[in-house]
Amino acid sequence: MVARSESSGQGAGDRDRPSAESVAGQAVVSPVPARGLSSLRPFHYRNYFLLWAGGMVSVIGSWMQTVAVGALIVAHTGKATWAVVVAAGGFLPIGLLSPVGGALADRIPRRAALVMGNLLAGAVALAIALLVAAGRDSPELLTLLVTAQGAVSAMVGPFQQAILPDLVPQKEFLAAVSLNSAQFNLGRVIGPALAGVTIASFGYPVAFVANAASFLAVVVALFFIRLASPPGRAEQTGLLTSLRLGARATRAEPGCRAAIGTIALVGLSASPFIALVPVMAHRLTHAGARGIASATGLLTTAQGIGAVVGALAIAPLAARFGRGRILIGSLAVLPPVLILYGFAPSLAFALPALFVVGLVYISVLSGLSTVVQLRAPAELRGRVLSLYLVALGVSYPIGSLVQGPVADSLGLAWTTAVAGCLLAIALVLIRVLRPGVFRTLAARTSREVPPTSASS
Repeated sequence: MVARSESSGQGAGDRDRPSAESVAGQAVVSPVPARGLSSLRPFHYRNYFLLWAGGMVSVIGSWMQTVAVGALIVAHTGKATWAVVVAAGGFLPIGLLSPVGGALADRIPRRAALVMGNLLAGAVALAIALLVAAGRDSPELLTLLVTAQGAVSAMVGPFQQAILPDLVPQKEFLAAVSLNSAQFNLGRVIGPALAGVTIASFGYPVAFVANAASFLAVVVALFFIRLASPPGRAEQTGLLTSLRLGARATRAEPGCRAAIGTIALVGLSASPFIALVPVMAHRLTHAGARGIASATGLLTTAQGIGAVVGALAIAPLAARFGRGRILIGSLAVLPPVLILYGFAPSLAFALPALFVVGLVYISVLSGLSTVVQLRAPAELRGRVLSLYLVALGVSYPIGSLVQGPVADSLGLAWTTAVAGCLLAIALVLIRVLRPGVFRTLAARTSREVPPTSASS
């Protein structure tokens, strides 16, 4: 999926303080009970719900393609290196092109960009389906097409990120970010299962066709939503100057700096486990192409279920214990659960282990993204968020490209364990040498509603 459940709405002067009664000009339906279902409150904002629902369809299709591509390449090559190369191809453009997308997100109409992005990504998915059906499914060609699709996502990703604060009031930011994560990971639950059934019944090309069609769901949802102009549309500065302003704003805000640095560390060490899921499936099953696809689907689904549970639990837990405590605690727990998963002796053990990894990992990502959403200046939000995407988009493929060949040499279990240990050591060093980093990540902003009020 390219476009997620985000859109824009208010005038520039009010973009930092949308009211609980009307966000982006949309009606709010009956309020959620005071202390119940706090994670679901963003659904009571019409535009948010429409794009979330359309995005749900699209992300299911995207996960069908992710599982199909990974299983197809590992089955053909048997190499972890190729699995991480294709994963890196999908993510590396985010690190290279997100700043350009961020600058444009603050200047040009967002609905048109999101519609065009989804149509282009769907066209690439259709091209993959046709080539696989014709037997032209070499790893090199698949990597090239996945990279092209990643480039589209990189350009429109900042549009998606920048729009969220215009949909819900600030006290719902964490819940909205968590619901976006839940959307992505519900797709991780449903998509791989559908991919396994589809590939077993009809073959790989049909899974790619389903993904191509799924992008239309977001396009349809966008046509039912009215979007206001971005706050920086009238800027007369050039693109390079605009990018420099975003970088300067990021350096000036300690919370944004801390979140971006932390996500880069997590991307290098922990995130590559995602690219290596097909390799884990191959190690635990030693099956053919369809068997690997089935095991990959099961593992991906387990991670997705964990992430959905985590995403829905984050908001009520943060309301009780504080957003900062949940984020710091999740960072501390991530290395040991990653090591436990890496040494899984069987598929039956790996599934619950990956469930826990998914739960903790999504808590880290949601917490760090929320820090940037809260602290980025409204008029520069797209550019600041694009730098957050750069940090993840560069660190994840670099970490994957390092860990893939190491896994081919040392084995996947030791590779994942060493990565978890390195993350733990780095976090301890930060805590000892730069304690202000964690304090900044945990601190509330002047615009943030205290946890005791978030559930009222």
